[in-house]
Amino acid sequence: MNPVILVHGGASSDIPEDLEERLRQGVVRAATAGYKVLKEGGRALDAVEAAVTVLEDDPEFNAGHGAVLNAAGNVEMDASIMDGRDLSSGAVCAVRCIANPIQLARLVMEKTPHCLLTSHGAAQFACAMGVPVIPGEQLITERNRQDLEKEKQKTDAETPSPQKNQGTVGAVALDSNGDVAYATSTGGLMNKMVGRIGDSPCVGSGGYADSTMGAVSTTGHGESILKVSLARLILFHVQQGKTVGEAAETSLGYMKSKVKGEGGVIVVSSTGDWAAKWTTESMPWAAVQNGKVQFGLHRDETRTFSLP
Repeated sequence: MNPVILVHGGASSDIPEDLEERLRQGVVRAATAGYKVLKEGGRALDAVEAAVTVLEDDPEFNAGHGAVLNAAGNVEMDASIMDGRDLSSGAVCAVRCIANPIQLARLVMEKTPHCLLTSHGAAQFACAMGVPVIPGEQLITERNRQDLEKEKQKTDAETPSPQKNQGTVGAVALDSNGDVAYATSTGGLMNKMVGRIGDSPCVGSGGYADSTMGAVSTTGHGESILKVSLARLILFHVQQGKTVGEAAETSLGYMKSKVKGEGGVIVVSSTGDWAAKWTTESMPWAAVQNGKVQFGLHRDETRTFSLP
C-alpha cells in the first residue's frame, strides 16, 4: 500500500492576499512532516498527529499558537484524533494554556478509558501527564486581538460571524499497512461565547476514521457540521459506492441545502484515493503521495512538485 497524507488549513472566506502564500507553505510543511513519518514506516496515527502539530505551531492557522479569541478575549481550543484500526479515539475541548491540544487528545485516547475530556478536567489530566502549561498570552497573536475588536464592533458579543472564521486544521492519512487515521484541531469561532464547543472534538462530525472505509477531517461552521454528522455522513456515502470526491460533494451539498452551512473536508479512502472539497471561498490544502506534493488554496488551483 502506497502511503498518503492530506492536510487542510481551514475552510475560510476573505483571506487577505498577503496571507495566502504563507497558508500554502504552511500546509505543505505540515503534509511533508506527516509524509516523512509514513515513509519511515510510521503509522497513520503518528503521521496525522505530526502534521497537525506543525499547524498548531504555526500562528497563521486557527489552532494552537494561532487560535482565535472568544468573547472574553481568551483562547479556548478543541481537538480530536482517531485510529481507524480499532476506532480508538481521544478528544479535548475548551482547553487553555496548552500549546498542542492534538497531543493531549492522543493522550486521552491512549492513557484513559474515556474519549473526551473538557476544560478543567482536561487541564488536570494534562498536568498529570506532564504536559507543559504555557501562559495563555503566548497563544494570542496581535492579528487575532485586532480581529476580535473588529468583530465586537460589528456584531453582538454573543453572535460570532462564521464567514470570517479562519476555520480549523486537520489531517488524514493512509499508511503502508492499510490503516487510516484523522486528526482535527481548532480555536473555534472568533468572538464565540465562553465555553462554546463546535464539531472539531466530536467524533463523527469533526472527523472519522475506519480502516475498512477511510478517514475524514472537516472544517467550517461547527454547528452546521454537528447537525449533519458530516464526517461520518461522507463515509456512509463511500460505503454506498460513491468515490471520495462524490461523497464529499454530496455531503457538503446536503449540509448547505439543509442547514445553510458551509465548510470543507479532506477525505482518504482505504485504497488510497483522496479528495479535498469545500463550499467556502477557499481552503488551503496539501497532499503527498508517491513522493509528489500537490497543494492549493482556491478552486481549480493545484500546484505540484516532487520531494527531493
